Amino acid sequence: MATGNSRKRKKKRVNKTKLVLCLMVEMIVILALAVMIGWKYGVEEWLTEITRPVVKELDLSGINSSHAVLMQAQGGKVIGEINGEERMYPASLTKIMTAIVAIEELDDLEQGITLDEEIFPELYAGDATQAGFQAGERVRAIDLLYGVILPSGAECCIGLANEIAGSEEAFVEMMNKKAQKLGMDGTHFCDTTGLHDPEHYSTAMDMAVLLKYAIRNDTFREIIESARHSTGITNVHPDGITYYSTMFKNLNDPGVTGGKILGGKTGFTNEAGLCLASFAEIESREYILVTAGAPGTTGEPLHVYDAVTVYNRLGSAAQALGE
Repeated sequence: MATGNSRKRKKKRVNKTKLVLCLMVEMIVILALAVMIGWKYGVEEWLTEITRPVVKELDLSGINSSHAVLMQAQGGKVIGEINGEERMYPASLTKIMTAIVAIEELDDLEQGITLDEEIFPELYAGDATQAGFQAGERVRAIDLLYGVILPSGAECCIGLANEIAGSEEAFVEMMNKKAQKLGMDGTHFCDTTGLHDPEHYSTAMDMAVLLKYAIRNDTFREIIESARHSTGITNVHPDGITYYSTMFKNLNDPGVTGGKILGGKTGFTNEAGLCLASFAEIESREYILVTAGAPGTTGEPLHVYDAVTVYNRLGSAAQALGE
Protein backbone atom coordinates (compact mmCIF):
# COMPACT_ATOMS: atom_id res chain seq x y z
CA MET A 1 0.00 0.00 0.00
CA ALA A 2 2.83 2.40 0.91
CA THR A 3 4.51 1.72 -2.40
CA GLY A 4 1.28 2.49 -4.28
CA ASN A 5 0.86 5.82 -2.47
CA SER A 6 4.47 6.69 -3.18
CA ARG A 7 3.93 6.04 -6.89
CA LYS A 8 0.81 8.19 -6.89
CA ARG A 9 2.63 11.07 -5.19
CA LYS A 10 5.50 10.77 -7.63
CA LYS A 11 3.07 10.77 -10.56
CA LYS A 12 1.33 13.89 -9.19
CA ARG A 13 4.68 15.68 -8.85
CA VAL A 14 5.58 14.77 -12.44
CA ASN A 15 2.21 15.99 -13.71
CA LYS A 16 2.55 19.22 -11.69
CA THR A 17 6.03 19.79 -13.11
CA LYS A 18 4.75 19.23 -16.64
CA LEU A 19 1.91 21.69 -16.03
CA VAL A 20 4.28 24.36 -14.72
CA LEU A 21 6.61 23.83 -17.70
CA CYS A 22 3.68 24.12 -20.13
CA LEU A 23 2.52 27.34 -18.50
CA MET A 24 6.03 28.76 -18.66
CA VAL A 25 6.32 27.90 -22.35
CA GLU A 26 2.95 29.51 -23.04
CA MET A 27 3.99 32.66 -21.18
CA ILE A 28 7.25 32.86 -23.11
CA VAL A 29 5.39 32.46 -26.42
CA ILE A 30 2.84 35.14 -25.46
CA LEU A 31 5.60 37.51 -24.33
CA ALA A 32 7.53 36.93 -27.55
CA LEU A 33 4.42 37.68 -29.62
CA ALA A 34 3.71 40.80 -27.57
CA VAL A 35 7.25 42.06 -28.11
CA MET A 36 7.08 41.34 -31.85
CA ILE A 37 3.75 43.13 -32.19
CA GLY A 38 4.75 45.94 -29.86
CA TRP A 39 8.01 46.51 -31.71
CA LYS A 40 6.01 47.13 -34.84
CA TYR A 41 3.64 49.54 -33.08
CA GLY A 42 6.00 51.69 -31.04
CA VAL A 43 8.12 49.71 -28.57
CA GLU A 44 11.22 50.50 -30.60
CA GLU A 45 10.51 54.22 -30.23
CA TRP A 46 9.70 53.74 -26.54
CA LEU A 47 12.99 51.94 -25.87
CA THR A 48 14.84 54.65 -27.77
CA GLU A 49 13.11 57.27 -25.63
CA ILE A 50 13.89 55.74 -22.23
CA THR A 51 17.53 55.12 -23.14
CA ARG A 52 18.06 58.69 -24.38
CA PRO A 53 20.62 60.60 -22.27
CA VAL A 54 19.06 62.82 -19.58
CA VAL A 55 20.30 66.19 -18.33
CA LYS A 56 21.24 65.45 -14.72
CA GLU A 57 22.17 68.96 -13.63
CA LEU A 58 21.66 72.46 -15.00
CA ASP A 59 23.17 75.76 -13.91
CA LEU A 60 20.40 78.29 -13.21
CA SER A 61 22.67 81.23 -12.46
CA GLY A 62 22.21 84.53 -14.26
CA ILE A 63 18.41 84.72 -14.07
CA ASN A 64 16.40 87.55 -12.52
CA SER A 65 14.63 85.45 -9.90
CA SER A 66 16.09 84.95 -6.43
CA HIS A 67 14.41 81.55 -5.96
CA ALA A 68 14.18 78.79 -8.56
CA VAL A 69 13.72 75.03 -8.89
CA LEU A 70 13.94 72.99 -12.09
CA MET A 71 12.47 69.50 -11.73
CA GLN A 72 11.78 66.50 -13.91
CA ALA A 73 8.00 66.13 -14.07
CA GLN A 74 8.15 62.34 -14.35
CA GLY A 75 10.17 61.35 -11.31
CA GLY A 76 10.54 64.63 -9.45
CA LYS A 77 14.34 64.73 -9.65
CA VAL A 78 15.64 68.26 -9.13
CA ILE A 79 18.27 69.18 -11.71
CA GLY A 80 18.79 72.81 -10.81
CA GLU A 81 17.92 75.24 -8.02
CA ILE A 82 18.60 78.61 -6.47
CA ASN A 83 17.49 78.95 -2.84
CA GLY A 84 14.91 76.27 -3.56
CA GLU A 85 14.30 75.38 0.09
CA GLU A 86 14.29 78.96 1.41
CA ARG A 87 11.01 80.53 2.47
CA MET A 88 9.42 82.89 -0.04
CA TYR A 89 5.98 84.41 -0.65
CA PRO A 90 4.08 82.53 -3.36
CA ALA A 91 1.61 85.31 -4.29
CA SER A 92 -0.87 83.94 -6.84
CA LEU A 93 0.98 80.65 -7.23
CA THR A 94 -1.25 79.89 -4.24
CA LYS A 95 -4.11 79.55 -6.72
CA ILE A 96 -2.64 76.32 -8.04
CA MET A 97 -3.55 74.74 -4.71
CA THR A 98 -6.92 76.51 -4.68
CA ALA A 99 -7.76 75.09 -8.10
CA ILE A 100 -6.62 71.51 -7.58
CA VAL A 101 -8.41 71.19 -4.21
CA ALA A 102 -11.59 72.62 -5.76
CA ILE A 103 -11.40 70.26 -8.74
CA GLU A 104 -11.00 67.25 -6.46
CA GLU A 105 -13.85 68.32 -4.18
CA LEU A 106 -16.46 69.26 -6.79
CA ASP A 107 -18.80 66.52 -7.97
CA ASP A 108 -20.15 68.50 -10.93
CA LEU A 109 -18.00 71.02 -12.76
CA GLU A 110 -21.07 72.28 -14.62
CA GLN A 111 -22.93 73.28 -11.45
CA GLY A 112 -23.80 76.93 -10.98
CA ILE A 113 -22.21 78.94 -8.15
CA THR A 114 -23.48 82.35 -7.08
CA LEU A 115 -20.87 84.93 -6.08
CA ASP A 116 -21.99 86.63 -2.86
CA GLU A 117 -21.78 90.39 -2.40
CA GLU A 118 -19.59 89.99 0.66
CA ILE A 119 -16.75 88.64 -1.50
CA PHE A 120 -15.95 91.87 -3.27
CA PRO A 121 -15.31 94.78 -0.81
CA GLU A 122 -12.15 93.21 0.64
CA LEU A 123 -10.87 92.31 -2.84
CA TYR A 124 -11.37 95.88 -4.04
CA ALA A 125 -9.65 97.19 -0.92
CA GLY A 126 -6.69 94.85 -1.45
CA ASP A 127 -6.48 95.68 -5.16
CA ALA A 128 -6.77 91.95 -5.91
CA THR A 129 -6.75 90.78 -9.51
CA GLN A 130 -10.21 89.70 -10.67
CA ALA A 131 -11.58 87.85 -13.66
CA GLY A 132 -14.50 90.23 -14.18
CA PHE A 133 -17.47 88.59 -12.47
CA GLN A 134 -19.85 90.62 -10.34
CA ALA A 135 -21.78 90.29 -7.09
CA GLY A 136 -24.83 88.07 -7.50
CA GLU A 137 -23.55 86.54 -10.72
CA ARG A 138 -24.21 82.81 -11.12
CA VAL A 139 -21.28 81.12 -12.84
CA ARG A 140 -20.46 77.54 -13.77
CA ALA A 141 -17.82 75.96 -11.54
CA ILE A 142 -15.62 75.15 -14.55
CA ASP A 143 -15.65 78.82 -15.60
CA LEU A 144 -14.60 79.84 -12.10
CA LEU A 145 -11.74 77.34 -12.24
CA TYR A 146 -10.52 78.81 -15.53
CA GLY A 147 -10.91 82.21 -13.87
CA VAL A 148 -8.66 81.13 -11.00
CA ILE A 149 -5.77 80.04 -13.22
CA LEU A 150 -5.87 82.13 -16.42
CA PRO A 151 -6.63 85.73 -15.32
CA SER A 152 -5.87 84.94 -11.66
CA GLY A 153 -9.35 85.94 -10.52
CA ALA A 154 -9.57 86.33 -6.75
CA GLU A 155 -13.38 86.42 -6.77
CA CYS A 156 -13.34 83.00 -8.43
CA CYS A 157 -11.17 81.59 -5.64
CA ILE A 158 -13.42 82.77 -2.85
CA GLY A 159 -16.60 81.83 -4.71
CA LEU A 160 -15.37 78.26 -5.05
CA ALA A 161 -14.16 78.17 -1.43
CA ASN A 162 -17.53 79.35 -0.08
CA GLU A 163 -19.42 76.82 -2.18
CA ILE A 164 -17.23 73.86 -1.28
CA ALA A 165 -16.31 74.51 2.36
CA GLY A 166 -18.78 77.17 3.52
CA SER A 167 -16.09 79.79 4.03
CA GLU A 168 -12.64 80.74 2.80
CA GLU A 169 -11.18 79.90 6.21
CA ALA A 170 -12.52 76.35 6.11
CA PHE A 171 -11.28 75.89 2.55
CA VAL A 172 -7.81 77.12 3.54
CA GLU A 173 -7.72 74.35 6.14
CA MET A 174 -8.28 71.89 3.31
CA MET A 175 -5.44 73.51 1.35
CA ASN A 176 -3.05 73.16 4.28
CA LYS A 177 -4.03 69.53 4.81
CA LYS A 178 -3.36 68.86 1.14
CA ALA A 179 0.03 70.56 1.44
CA GLN A 180 0.91 68.29 4.38
CA LYS A 181 -0.19 65.23 2.44
CA LEU A 182 2.05 66.20 -0.48
CA GLY A 183 5.03 66.73 1.82
CA MET A 184 5.09 70.50 1.38
CA ASP A 185 6.69 71.04 4.78
CA GLY A 186 7.82 74.58 4.02
CA THR A 187 4.35 75.85 3.15
CA HIS A 188 1.52 77.51 5.09
CA PHE A 189 -1.54 79.11 3.49
CA CYS A 190 -3.66 81.85 5.04
CA ASP A 191 -5.97 82.53 2.10
CA THR A 192 -7.01 81.17 -1.30
CA THR A 193 -5.67 84.07 -3.36
CA GLY A 194 -2.09 84.72 -2.33
CA LEU A 195 -2.69 88.25 -1.07
CA HIS A 196 0.23 89.09 1.18
CA ASP A 197 0.30 87.87 4.74
CA PRO A 198 3.57 87.31 6.65
CA GLU A 199 2.28 83.87 7.67
CA HIS A 200 1.37 82.90 4.10
CA TYR A 201 4.54 81.38 2.69
CA SER A 202 6.05 78.54 0.72
CA THR A 203 9.25 77.51 -1.08
CA ALA A 204 10.07 77.11 -4.75
CA MET A 205 10.60 73.39 -4.06
CA ASP A 206 7.17 72.99 -2.50
CA MET A 207 5.51 74.83 -5.39
CA ALA A 208 7.27 72.53 -7.86
CA VAL A 209 5.99 69.50 -5.94
CA LEU A 210 2.49 70.98 -6.04
CA LEU A 211 2.55 71.66 -9.79
CA LYS A 212 3.96 68.19 -10.43
CA TYR A 213 0.95 66.76 -8.60
CA ALA A 214 -1.62 69.10 -10.15
CA ILE A 215 -0.74 68.49 -13.82
CA ARG A 216 -1.54 64.81 -13.38
CA ASN A 217 -5.18 65.86 -13.12
CA ASP A 218 -6.69 66.06 -16.61
CA THR A 219 -9.04 68.95 -15.78
CA PHE A 220 -6.32 71.04 -14.16
CA ARG A 221 -3.94 70.34 -17.01
CA GLU A 222 -6.47 71.32 -19.65
CA ILE A 223 -7.08 74.61 -17.83
CA ILE A 224 -3.46 75.60 -17.25
CA GLU A 225 -2.48 74.74 -20.82
CA SER A 226 -5.16 77.09 -22.23
CA ALA A 227 -4.20 80.52 -23.53
CA ARG A 228 -7.79 81.80 -23.36
CA HIS A 229 -11.26 80.77 -22.23
CA SER A 230 -14.79 81.98 -22.97
CA THR A 231 -17.35 81.36 -20.27
CA GLY A 232 -20.95 80.31 -20.65
CA ILE A 233 -23.87 82.72 -20.46
CA THR A 234 -24.59 84.12 -16.99
CA ASN A 235 -27.36 86.22 -15.48
CA VAL A 236 -25.05 89.25 -15.65
CA HIS A 237 -23.06 88.59 -18.84
CA PRO A 238 -25.42 87.34 -21.58
CA ASP A 239 -22.47 86.90 -23.93
CA GLY A 240 -20.19 85.41 -21.29
CA ILE A 241 -16.66 86.65 -20.59
CA THR A 242 -13.44 85.86 -22.42
CA TYR A 243 -10.24 86.01 -20.43
CA TYR A 244 -6.61 85.19 -21.14
CA SER A 245 -3.71 83.46 -19.45
CA THR A 246 -1.46 85.94 -17.66
CA MET A 247 1.54 83.83 -18.70
CA PHE A 248 0.72 83.33 -22.36
CA LYS A 249 -0.08 87.06 -22.70
CA ASN A 250 3.58 87.75 -21.92
CA LEU A 251 4.92 84.88 -23.99
CA ASN A 252 5.12 85.80 -27.65
CA ASP A 253 6.25 82.32 -28.65
CA PRO A 254 5.98 79.25 -26.40
CA GLY A 255 8.64 77.52 -28.48
CA VAL A 256 12.02 76.97 -26.85
CA THR A 257 15.11 74.99 -27.80
CA GLY A 258 14.06 71.38 -28.22
CA GLY A 259 10.43 71.86 -27.30
CA LYS A 260 7.85 74.31 -25.96
CA ILE A 261 6.37 75.77 -22.80
CA LEU A 262 3.05 74.01 -22.18
CA GLY A 263 1.46 76.08 -19.42
CA GLY A 264 1.99 78.10 -16.30
CA LYS A 265 0.64 80.28 -13.50
CA THR A 266 2.01 83.71 -12.71
CA GLY A 267 2.00 85.62 -9.44
CA PHE A 268 3.00 89.01 -8.09
CA THR A 269 2.90 91.05 -4.92
CA ASN A 270 5.35 93.72 -3.85
CA GLU A 271 6.71 91.37 -1.19
CA ALA A 272 6.89 88.27 -3.43
CA GLY A 273 8.13 89.88 -6.60
CA LEU A 274 7.30 88.26 -9.93
CA CYS A 275 6.64 84.52 -9.65
CA LEU A 276 5.97 81.80 -12.22
CA ALA A 277 5.25 78.09 -11.96
CA SER A 278 5.45 76.57 -15.43
CA PHE A 279 6.06 73.30 -17.21
CA ALA A 280 7.51 72.49 -20.61
CA GLU A 281 8.27 69.59 -22.90
CA ILE A 282 11.93 69.45 -23.87
CA GLU A 283 13.23 66.69 -26.13
CA SER A 284 10.08 64.61 -25.40
CA ARG A 285 10.45 64.93 -21.62
CA GLU A 286 8.45 67.20 -19.31
CA TYR A 287 10.04 69.55 -16.81
CA ILE A 288 8.69 71.89 -14.14
CA LEU A 289 10.23 75.26 -13.36
CA VAL A 290 9.22 77.46 -10.43
CA THR A 291 10.75 80.91 -10.02
CA ALA A 292 10.05 83.69 -7.52
CA GLY A 293 11.47 86.99 -6.43
CA ALA A 294 12.13 88.61 -9.81
CA PRO A 295 11.95 92.44 -9.66
CA GLY A 296 8.49 93.72 -10.46
CA THR A 297 9.41 97.36 -10.86
CA THR A 298 10.81 97.29 -14.39
CA GLY A 299 7.57 96.83 -16.27
CA GLU A 300 9.06 93.78 -17.97
CA PRO A 301 7.83 90.19 -17.41
CA LEU A 302 11.16 89.07 -15.99
CA HIS A 303 9.66 85.87 -14.58
CA VAL A 304 8.60 84.83 -18.08
CA TYR A 305 12.00 85.81 -19.47
CA ASP A 306 13.62 83.61 -16.83
CA ALA A 307 11.50 80.63 -17.87
CA VAL A 308 12.45 81.07 -21.52
CA THR A 309 16.13 81.40 -20.57
CA VAL A 310 16.14 78.26 -18.42
CA TYR A 311 14.17 76.12 -20.86
CA ASN A 312 16.39 77.20 -23.77
CA ARG A 313 19.45 76.35 -21.69
CA LEU A 314 17.92 72.97 -20.82
CA GLY A 315 17.07 72.24 -24.44
CA SER A 316 20.60 73.04 -25.58
CA ALA A 317 22.05 70.80 -22.87
CA ALA A 318 19.71 67.94 -23.82
CA GLN A 319 20.58 68.23 -27.49
CA ALA A 320 24.29 68.27 -26.70
CA LEU A 321 23.93 64.97 -24.82
CA GLY A 322 22.22 63.39 -27.80
CA GLU A 323 24.90 64.30 -30.30
